[in-house]
Amino acid sequence: MTKPAISAQCLGKRYTKGLSRADQLVGRGLKSLMRSFRKDGDDVRNDSDVIWALRNATFEIQPGEVVGIIGPNGAGKSTMLKVLSRITDPTEGEAWINGRVGSLLEVGTGMNPELTGRENVFVNGCVLGMSRGDVRRKYEEIVEFAGIGPFMDTPVKRYSTGMKLRLAFSVAAHLDPEIIMIDEVLAVGDAAFQKKCLGAMEEVSRKGRTVLFVSHNMPAVAGLCSRALWIDGGRIVADGASGEVVAEYLKDGCPSLAQKIWADADSAPGDGTMKLRAAQVHDAAGKVKETFDVNEELKVTLKFELLRGPAVILVQLRFLTEGGVTAFSTFDRDPRWADANRPTGHYVSTVTIPGNLLAEGRMIVRCLMHTRNPNQKHIDVENLLAFDVQDRADGTTARGTFGGRIYGIVRPRLDWVTERVSK
Repeated sequence: MTKPAISAQCLGKRYTKGLSRADQLVGRGLKSLMRSFRKDGDDVRNDSDVIWALRNATFEIQPGEVVGIIGPNGAGKSTMLKVLSRITDPTEGEAWINGRVGSLLEVGTGMNPELTGRENVFVNGCVLGMSRGDVRRKYEEIVEFAGIGPFMDTPVKRYSTGMKLRLAFSVAAHLDPEIIMIDEVLAVGDAAFQKKCLGAMEEVSRKGRTVLFVSHNMPAVAGLCSRALWIDGGRIVADGASGEVVAEYLKDGCPSLAQKIWADADSAPGDGTMKLRAAQVHDAAGKVKETFDVNEELKVTLKFELLRGPAVILVQLRFLTEGGVTAFSTFDRDPRWADANRPTGHYVSTVTIPGNLLAEGRMIVRCLMHTRNPNQKHIDVENLLAFDVQDRADGTTARGTFGGRIYGIVRPRLDWVTERVSK
C-alpha cells in the first residue's frame, strides 16, 4: 500500500501574544523556575495571552494530490505550511513527510542573500539531495523560467522582490522535489508571471508530484486543485472536493454572494486614498440576485469613497469563471469622469451586462481601482462577488433546443441567415 505523502495527526502550534521566539524560550525557563517555588494549586498561566495558530489538524495527502488551503487572513494556513516544512516545530501532534520538500513560503525562501543566484540554485539542489550534475542539467530551464538570466551572477541581496520570487519559484518547481508547498507569495508577482506559475504547478501535478497551495484566489484553487482544506481559527472546518469547499467558503458569513457592504471604513478594502464601501449584483429593477437567466440583463454597482483628491480614477471589473479563466474585463468610461480629475467624496458606479452574453455557470467578479499619473493601485478584491447564469433549452437562447454541453465562456445570441438555393 502506498504511503501518504503527508500525514498529520492532531497537529497544533501555540504562540504567546507579544513575545518573540527568544522571549518565549526565556519565559518558559522562568515559569519552570517559578513552579518550583509556588504552592500547590497556584496557577501562573494566563490563557488570554495564548494564541493557537493551529489546533488539532488531522489529515492525509496522497502522492500526486494537488490540495488548496483556503481561509481568511490569520486562519493558520501559513502556520500549517511552516510546520509541515519543518521551519517551525509543532506545539503538539505529529506530522510525517514522505519525500523531498520544496517550499516557497516567503519571498526569497531558501535563498542566501550573500550568494549569487547561480550559487543559490546549486545550494538548493544540494539541500534536496541532488548531485551537482543533476542540478547542472536543470540549470538552463530554471534560468529561462525565472527570466533573470543576466543577473544570475549577482548576489541575491541586490535582487528586487520580484526577482527573488521568480528565482525561488523556478528553483522549487524544477529541482524535482516530490512535494511542493507554496504560500500566497505568488500575489507579489505580476499577472503574467502568476499565470506562468499556475501553469508550472499544473505541469508538476501531471508528473505525479504533490502540491500544497495556499491562496486567496478562489478561481485558481477551484481550477488547479482537486481537493481543498478550509482552515479557520486554526482548525480545519472543511475538507473535500475543491469546487464544493470553495463554494461553501464563499458563502460563509455572507448573506449573499451577490452583495458586500462595509459599514466600517477601517475594515473596507483600500487605503488612505480610496475605500470600497459596497458592491452588489442586481437586476434592472435593483433587486440583488445570485442567479440570472441567460436572457436577462444584469448590473454590477460599486460604492466607493475618494479620500485624497483631486485624482483621475480607473475602475476595472474582471469577470472570471470558477476555473480562473477571465471571460472579459470592463472599465468605467463614463464620459463625465473618464480621464478627468475627481474631487474627494462618495461615488456610485454601475455597469450593465446585457442578456445573451455570458454562458451558463458561476461567474466571479474581481474589482481593481487605480489612480492615474502616476499609476497606483489602491483596491484589488479578487473574490468580490459571485453569481450564477442559467441557460434553458426552450428555443429562446443561443442553445436553441439543444440539450448537450455548449462550450465557451460567452454565449451570445447571434443573427444567422440561411437560404435554400437551387444548384
